[in-house]
Amino acid sequence: MWRLSVRRVDLLTTFGGRRAFSTTNLKLEDATGSNRLFKKIIIANRGEIACRVMRTAKRLGVKTVAVYSAADASSAHVNMADEAHYIGPAPSKDSYLRGDKILQIAKATGAEAVHPGYGFLSENAAFAQQCADAGVVFIGPPIPAITAMGSKAASKNIMSEAAVPQVPGYHGEDQSFEVLEREADKIGYPVLIKAVLGGGGKGMRIVESKDQLREMLDSARREAISSFGDDRVLVEKYLLKPRHVEFQVFGDHHGNTVHLYERDCSVQRRHQKVIEEAPAPHMTVDLRNKMGEAAVAAARAVNYVGAGTVEFILDPKSNQFYFMEMNTRLQVEHPITELITGVDLVEWQLRVASGQEEIPMRGHAFEARIYAENPMNNFLPGTGKLHHLSPPSGEGVRVDTGVRQGDEVSVYYDPMIAKLAVWDTDRNSSLNRLKLALDRYHVVGLSNNIEFLKRLSTHESFVDGQVHTGFISDYAGELLREEPPATNLALSLASLAIVKMDGKYSAHDDRSPFGIPDGKRFGHAHERVISLQDRNDTVKVRVTYGKNGRYHFKIDGRDGESVGEGQMNGNELEAKVNDRTVKCKIVQHDHQLHLFYDGQTVELGLPFKDYNATAQVKGSLLSPMPGRVVKIAVAVGDKVTKGMPLMTMEAMKMEHTIRAPSDGVVESINYKLNDLVEEKKQLLSIKSDE
Repeated sequence: MWRLSVRRVDLLTTFGGRRAFSTTNLKLEDATGSNRLFKKIIIANRGEIACRVMRTAKRLGVKTVAVYSAADASSAHVNMADEAHYIGPAPSKDSYLRGDKILQIAKATGAEAVHPGYGFLSENAAFAQQCADAGVVFIGPPIPAITAMGSKAASKNIMSEAAVPQVPGYHGEDQSFEVLEREADKIGYPVLIKAVLGGGGKGMRIVESKDQLREMLDSARREAISSFGDDRVLVEKYLLKPRHVEFQVFGDHHGNTVHLYERDCSVQRRHQKVIEEAPAPHMTVDLRNKMGEAAVAAARAVNYVGAGTVEFILDPKSNQFYFMEMNTRLQVEHPITELITGVDLVEWQLRVASGQEEIPMRGHAFEARIYAENPMNNFLPGTGKLHHLSPPSGEGVRVDTGVRQGDEVSVYYDPMIAKLAVWDTDRNSSLNRLKLALDRYHVVGLSNNIEFLKRLSTHESFVDGQVHTGFISDYAGELLREEPPATNLALSLASLAIVKMDGKYSAHDDRSPFGIPDGKRFGHAHERVISLQDRNDTVKVRVTYGKNGRYHFKIDGRDGESVGEGQMNGNELEAKVNDRTVKCKIVQHDHQLHLFYDGQTVELGLPFKDYNATAQVKGSLLSPMPGRVVKIAVAVGDKVTKGMPLMTMEAMKMEHTIRAPSDGVVESINYKLNDLVEEKKQLLSIKSDE
């Protein structure tokens, strides 16, 4: 049984000369005197969390065993492990949720313990019991704590007994619609339906009025049963514009429990966190002490051991806070706590900490979740290959990821590409570092939320720390605006890149503009015309090579930029524009040319003959994402009204409802229940009354 004893906290130089607290002087010892770590552990997870656990295990000299599904055979976590074993087909229920297979592999490989990461089996008490029965250590809290906190209803009863403040709500066992409707009426709308098990925003729905209750309840239950195997829900008062503040706690086998300060996770979409920071903005010492004491009391109430998170909602006006739930595992956002404390929480999990003194907090950290999703299409998840992936690096920057360039983001799992965490000495400096890191994060090949995160992190209210759970919806007009047309500079740089690469870039592709002469070759003539697609508009750029060695551009007949002799080094373009040096990264993918310069990202269509820009029309009956049909609400011949639910699709355990764009009659339904559908496929057809 490991004991972590801290006698002092020294300082050392990190992050390019800044002063940071060290944990290398922690005295790690076994309370039994054997002073022994595990020799080998199996990681019952995938992606970035599996890689994260492996990094610490390797540093401590612990061998790691990976498991992988058919979809992950060549993934990063498989290559990183000391050994890897196939566990089943791509769907998680046939692979990463198969605790029996994981334990078979553990026994076969001699793994002494299982680290569950987060998600999948991390909060599954039955799996923890399977581990105990098999004589394999479950690196997590005791089974009673998982059981107690795994049920939101039971946990709220326990918290009430521990005098932790509660949100008004119904947490009872009677799950009939009549009882839930009566309780919702009693609480008063708006209410929040929340799955009794699980987390991650799945199985949660906001119900604005009584007439929405049945539809939202059915949808929440379907998502809950798909994600957690349990469709029970609770109903709570939905607080308008609260903040979401959580405390990292850690307990040991000797009854010692501490908190490692708070994280603010208020900025969310679909109840899932987007950007987190630590410490929370505008947090007073008094409020931190009160919330921290409540978090520790919550952990002690269930004799908690290991890493956990106690989550609160906070009224920013009154500073009144309420217990929301406890996650009995390591959280996705744990890196920012590690950055402000200098503590490796995975190491503490492996050691099981005890007897520590108070850990100092230093500086400020942000975490931004880089997702494969389309913010302009209701944040729907995307899938596909990471054609180009260039993450930021350097002082105060940390990227936790489980994918590499060329990897696929699969429809079967969470669409997260990476967690970008930054640290600096104060909030403003850390926020500036986040902005710079986002500018330097380049992804090509699938939709992503990086440009959205740039707007979010530079929004005036976010900079001021005025955050709450309705932040994104309140400022949607500013955060989700369409990008303006490409500037003359962008069009000029793109045209210059085509000219410089002509005959050299993608020459193997006979459709490539770099392999197709457009007029006469450069060096033999002084002018050519290049067509670029700026969304749905075709822009003609006339490029003239002057005797003074400069390129001149006319864009749709108007003067563009005057650019000095540009140099291409790989996909890096450096050019002198009006006596200013501009450096631009150029990435070609399919019909698109992607430009990254001055913190901007510009996408332009290339002059392919078969180029066809197709926009997703609002109210379209095309599939908005790759996914599975989980509900069909109509039949051929049914009369429908505008806005009426027609079909529900699921991707990555999130649901999307297809609604009628107008009044009419259903003419055809092209897919059956449980069919897998690609993106932008015709789902249904309706003969409109309009």
